[in-house]
Amino acid sequence: MFVVERVARGHRYLYLVESVRDGKTVRQRTIKALGRKDALIASGELDRLASSIARHSERSMIVSDIDAGRIAARRIGGPLLFGRLWERLAVGEVLGDLLADRQFGFAVERAVFVATLHRLFVSGSDRACTDWMTSYAIDGVEGLALHHFYRAMAWLGEELEEKCGGALAPRCVKDVIEEKLFDRRRDLFSDLSLVFMDTTSLSFYGAGGETLGKRGHSKDHRPDLAQMILALVIDAEGRPICTEMVPGNTADVTVLVPVVDRLRERFGIARACVVADRGMISAETIAALERLGMEYILGARERSSSVVRDIVLEDEAAMVPLVLERQKGETQLWVKEVRVGTGKSAQRYIVSVNEAEAEKDKADRQAIIAGLEAQLKKGDKALVGNSAYRRYLRKTAKDKAFEIDAGKLAEEARFDGVTVLRTNAKVTPLQAVIRYRDLLQVEALFRAAKASFDTRPIFHQCDAAIRGHVFVSFLALTLAKELTRLCQAKDLKPEWQPLLNDLDRLQQATIEKDGKTITTRTHVTGQVGNVFKAAGIALPLNFDEHTA
Repeated sequence: MFVVERVARGHRYLYLVESVRDGKTVRQRTIKALGRKDALIASGELDRLASSIARHSERSMIVSDIDAGRIAARRIGGPLLFGRLWERLAVGEVLGDLLADRQFGFAVERAVFVATLHRLFVSGSDRACTDWMTSYAIDGVEGLALHHFYRAMAWLGEELEEKCGGALAPRCVKDVIEEKLFDRRRDLFSDLSLVFMDTTSLSFYGAGGETLGKRGHSKDHRPDLAQMILALVIDAEGRPICTEMVPGNTADVTVLVPVVDRLRERFGIARACVVADRGMISAETIAALERLGMEYILGARERSSSVVRDIVLEDEAAMVPLVLERQKGETQLWVKEVRVGTGKSAQRYIVSVNEAEAEKDKADRQAIIAGLEAQLKKGDKALVGNSAYRRYLRKTAKDKAFEIDAGKLAEEARFDGVTVLRTNAKVTPLQAVIRYRDLLQVEALFRAAKASFDTRPIFHQCDAAIRGHVFVSFLALTLAKELTRLCQAKDLKPEWQPLLNDLDRLQQATIEKDGKTITTRTHVTGQVGNVFKAAGIALPLNFDEHTA
């Protein structure tokens, strides 16, 4: 039986009907005319009738109680999706093995999982975890308190050995976890033949631990805060391999060789090609990499290096046009190889020009010049403090005022769209350029860690807890990268924040009634269904009932 609406004489009427078979046809038979729809709604009779019928339907009662707030529902999307990935990557198993001989008195692995899930969804301080997790259906978190999260973070960053000579950081628990996680998937890869590395700074509120918090060049644009330097290494597939955390006054150029040396030791890398940006290049760094037998593709400093500026860029050899297929269309490149010196000591450089980037650099400079000309008409003193303007100015000989330096403009135009690489790798110029452009993966991961997984600012006051806090972001990146890989395999590209919102809308409620346990969940919205399917994870039933 069901209710139908019919229109008669300009009014809408409701009828209780049933379907009956008459020979080979099915027709509706009216059981009772309920009345005019507007009158039933106005009098409340329709609501009372629906409530009366719902009292005899357990499913309708539960849904009604959830809508009315009489039954609390908890979010299951995030714990279910990322919990399964946590299991597949064996993160929980690795943590469990390391914790087997420790007597913490609480579920450390669960605390680390909650902190990782929290970093994926809302980020921020670990202090918010205890309140946040009550809205989520996470197994095994009963009894976890704030001090448990602090102790879990300190355990992740706990030192296992003294810092060896030449090493930038001591060996910690988180290093062992990184190695064991890599070993679990080593059979999927022949070796680490290509690794990408980049660094960033993370600022602190407070002193920043015993040794990590130092003042240095801030990539956060917060020179007033103590900071640490975080180095991230990823493989050719874009998967995070490991992190290195060093004091905030460590120069980028001194980080690369010790990290590469530790990579060889920790992961058994006999030979690999290291790709890093221009901030890490120096004669000492290159000499050390060659002594280690490592191949490298390093960004060169086009403006500050006299060899690059006066020899490499002045080379008159013709450039070869190349077209790269990209998601947003083709990219036109011009590439050539330049060798400086002769014999085995010759230095190999790869020069590339990206036409699209050259046009952008030119347009950006013209915009700056237009703003500079407008400001000069108002007075030139305020321009000196603007670094974007200052590089194009010079003092006049007469009244020592400022004017636009045409020579500097012409010099700057030489570098439009230009990238210069220094390499000893046995690859073609195009392969070198493509590998260096893939370094953008690391930069994208850093942006994710700083924005989506808000690692900074950090409030912990000891080195161990700080290392643990940052390592949780590494675990979050690992889960996010695995989910992205699974989605890409199914040609699925969900937007991150809308996906998290849709996962939060997936909720479940369980009640005990008349000796039965009844569980129901909300409907799937957005990309959740497709993402679960891509990840090979089954959604729970909409409605499940079994004897308690």
